[in-house]
Amino acid sequence: MHLRGVVLPDAEVRDIWVRDGLVSFDPVSGAETLCRTGWIVPGLVDAHCHVGIRYGGGDEDREGAIAQAETERDAGALLLRDAGSPIDTRFIDDHEELPRIIRAGRHIARPRRYIRELGIELDDERDLPDIVAEQARFGDGWVKIVGDWIDRSVGDLRPLWSDAILKEAIDAAHANGARVTAHVFGEDALPGLIEAGIDCLEHGTGLTDDTIEMMVEHGTALVPTLVNIDTFPEIADSAGKYPVYAAHMRDLHRRVRETVANAHDAGVPIFAGTDAGGSIRHGRIADEIVALSAAGLSTHDALGAASWNARSWLGHPGIEAGAPADFVVYQEDPRINPRILNSPQAVVLRGRVYRNHTPVTAHR
Repeated sequence: MHLRGVVLPDAEVRDIWVRDGLVSFDPVSGAETLCRTGWIVPGLVDAHCHVGIRYGGGDEDREGAIAQAETERDAGALLLRDAGSPIDTRFIDDHEELPRIIRAGRHIARPRRYIRELGIELDDERDLPDIVAEQARFGDGWVKIVGDWIDRSVGDLRPLWSDAILKEAIDAAHANGARVTAHVFGEDALPGLIEAGIDCLEHGTGLTDDTIEMMVEHGTALVPTLVNIDTFPEIADSAGKYPVYAAHMRDLHRRVRETVANAHDAGVPIFAGTDAGGSIRHGRIADEIVALSAAGLSTHDALGAASWNARSWLGHPGIEAGAPADFVVYQEDPRINPRILNSPQAVVLRGRVYRNHTPVTAHR
């Protein structure tokens, strides 16, 4: 296969060849040409995704999980960081036509302090380091813990873990070669998580100037999941028994874009994730890129947060010689017209071209 177009992020007009599913910059005799113009972007990344959680809640079956992965692929998301799933999705690795999934195992929480039956619930927080080490060995280099959730006894968001046990647990993950990320909405859990050496924060709506500075000092990344944060007012509306919690969630939603802008301006690494699965439908990475741009990232940086920068952060190459041929082709520059992100001209995964679930034959 042969492509010619403006290759991002450097925005150089280049010729790309594909041989045996890998990128080459050396001409391949007899290659069929897929495009002669357009913008070629390294395969998109959804860095917070849940393949295996059914839309509306509950475990997905194998067919449903495959359909979710297909939806992500057709949206151009060819690398997924699965930030917690109740099912083992390793069977998807046997499907060459589906995106690569980087798994974080199962959510780790306390009883009645997260969505029921979704994660592993620990009666005794002292078990956290051992369970984190176990999930580190089971996952693909990531572990997911729940940092805060509503505590119904006080009627608001509260941390799940003591600072000391967080440090032990994160050290245990690192000793097993895994990074750790945490679900966290509010303010109170943030200092303990960051000081304990957490590698990434999911959502991070409660960040303040002080905790943003701590993130910069520790090199902590942020995946804001803005399309999910847009559900906060609905969550608040359904929490009539807990007015303090409801008001807190509305306030976090009101200032989230300012929070993300402040984190970006301070130098916190930010990556795109939709939180697809459960309350968010799959295939919305384009919406998250647009939301990041509206929150203060340049259109170039917002796209990079879901493409070349995210791929590098997760240890996967972009468009380079010998790398898997994973890229998305657009008819217009998606940095100038972000709406085009919802209408890719072609999605190339491992050297095969897909549109609407069907491989497409290139033309000479």
